Amino acid sequence: MLVAIDIGGTFTDLMAFDEATGRFAQAKSLTTPAQLVQGIVDCLRKSGVDLAVISELIHGSTTAINTLIERKGAKTGLIVTRGTRDVYSIGRGNRPESYNLFFRRHRPLVPRHLTREIDERMLASGEVLEPLEHASLEEACRRLADEKVEAVAVCFLHSYVNPEHERAAGEIVRRALPGAYVSLSHEILREYREFERTSTTVVNAYIGPKVGGYVRSLKASLAQIGFRGDLTIMQSNGGVMTPEVATQRPVAMMESGPVGGIIASAQTGRTLGLANVISFDMGGTTAKASLIREGEPTMAPGYYVGGYASGHPVMVPVIDVVEVGAGGGSIAWIDEIGALKVGPQSAGADPGPICYRGGGTEPTITDANLVLGRLDPEDFLGGQMVLDAKAAAQGIVGKIADPLKMSAAAAAQAIVDIAVSKMSLAVREVSVAKGYDPRDFALVASGGAGPLHVMAIARELHIPKVIVPLYPAHFSALGMLAADERHDFIRTFYADLDGADFRRLERTVEEMAAESASALASKKGTERRIHLDLRYVGQEFTLSVPVGASQIRAGDRRAIRTAFDRLYDQRYAHHSPDEPVEIVNIRLAVIGKRATMTLPRLSAKRRAQAFRKMQVHLGDSVRPVSCPVYRREELGAGARLSGPALVREHGTTTVLFKGDVCSVARTGELLISVRGAA
Repeated sequence: MLVAIDIGGTFTDLMAFDEATGRFAQAKSLTTPAQLVQGIVDCLRKSGVDLAVISELIHGSTTAINTLIERKGAKTGLIVTRGTRDVYSIGRGNRPESYNLFFRRHRPLVPRHLTREIDERMLASGEVLEPLEHASLEEACRRLADEKVEAVAVCFLHSYVNPEHERAAGEIVRRALPGAYVSLSHEILREYREFERTSTTVVNAYIGPKVGGYVRSLKASLAQIGFRGDLTIMQSNGGVMTPEVATQRPVAMMESGPVGGIIASAQTGRTLGLANVISFDMGGTTAKASLIREGEPTMAPGYYVGGYASGHPVMVPVIDVVEVGAGGGSIAWIDEIGALKVGPQSAGADPGPICYRGGGTEPTITDANLVLGRLDPEDFLGGQMVLDAKAAAQGIVGKIADPLKMSAAAAAQAIVDIAVSKMSLAVREVSVAKGYDPRDFALVASGGAGPLHVMAIARELHIPKVIVPLYPAHFSALGMLAADERHDFIRTFYADLDGADFRRLERTVEEMAAESASALASKKGTERRIHLDLRYVGQEFTLSVPVGASQIRAGDRRAIRTAFDRLYDQRYAHHSPDEPVEIVNIRLAVIGKRATMTLPRLSAKRRAQAFRKMQVHLGDSVRPVSCPVYRREELGAGARLSGPALVREHGTTTVLFKGDVCSVARTGELLISVRGAA
């Protein structure tokens, strides 16, 4: 029995898979922000799954990223090479928002008085210029102990090449500060660029005590209620890791929740013979989009937590995802000049939307959908929750409609339209902005609110096909069940491609593989993927090019160069075959493969029978239309229906507009042709 639990901003989702019978179970409960573990326990009890038979529980959480965004991490000290004390606070000299008079640079997590310099110096070649001075390090530790720091980050110049000094310093720091959480940069990121490497190490130290405490608390709570299986934690790169690795490298689980849905979207696309899809997930707090090409999610070398302009760089491999503050709980509000806005503030799970009866007073996207008739107040979450439609309407009238002199339905439609525009921009960001035409992709909708809005987004971007998969409201948890164990390693290896020593390159790859062996819990079906970060000489940024181990062994420069030129041309629509190319980094992904899950096949039932009709506003806030409402569990393989219509299921509703045509796949997915999108 495999169980996956995903904690979202509003709901905690559970999916269970019995490998013996091939059956799935699902559960959903409100997230408990004050005590996240309680939401997990609630979900387990609701599911009826016997904890004693669970062999593995996979968990995705927002604990790490929330700790950083809310700046609720540990009091952290930073130890650096003498002369580099201000690298972290200076950051980069670029100004992303040139005309923003209120622009603010990143706010360091470590103040200058907690940044201590010590005497040591390593050259970029890995040679020792100045030995590690123990006396200066011990003095730095005494100063940090006096300040009662809870975590320490150590980041020495060029330690990515030779970590000898950092290893020795780590032993001394741990002896001098036995209660502190210690992060060494070479254990987190062995890549050049001092600011980004320091930032990533500091973030790891800053969130380490809280995330480590959460993981330990989760293990203890699960043990108390009878769980005896293995606990694994979802990573931002789409793989899982053990609690021990998560405690040492919590920075790797920043986006551990959203990536599950992206993995499931890729699997759904492969099942349906669609290699190119865009994953769109709209939950309670945010909406996420990610591009999947040739069956594989798009990877990024890192990202900025809090946004590129003033966020914290975290340079660990992550599935490339764009997130916007537009979820079911996102609050609609009027700004100081009278313009209607939606998000990024969210009502979350506590107090939640007005209609949830949890004390919420601010109108949200969920309230707007209820006013428009797209949600049934008596049939929400399969009837587990009864929504207050009257209170939702009163909230929208009082806060939005009356101030803007609109009807309640017009205000609700405006809220939904603004949300759709924001979410369309996220889909554009992962496709058009990266050189891909969204019309060449199918849009996979998930999350409790995704199917409610996906048809409007597809129509706006002219995407001709939409897929609503099985279990869309539990899709991130479903993706976690399918996730392999994965660990990513990076090593800077700077050399001209034409003159590179490929024997040394091969030795470095083998060293990285040996390092990965200790991290990989599963030894079955291990797969290695090697990428080289390449660029034209004189450029600043690189492209990650997949290469084979045989190409490295043979020193096949021509094949590697051809692959780089092809990828460059695909991304930028040109390339320069006569320009010299250089290697910057080696990337190694080690993957412990999990057995592929097979989703159940539906029996054929071509006739779709509506169980009721409802008056629903579908873009027209004056005249509602009479919509047939179908239960998804009653639709068999081959069933066809046309919009306008609603398809209800546990956790979500799919909205079809006039002219949209939906058919049910053999494996249960809703395949929808979007009218007028092509």
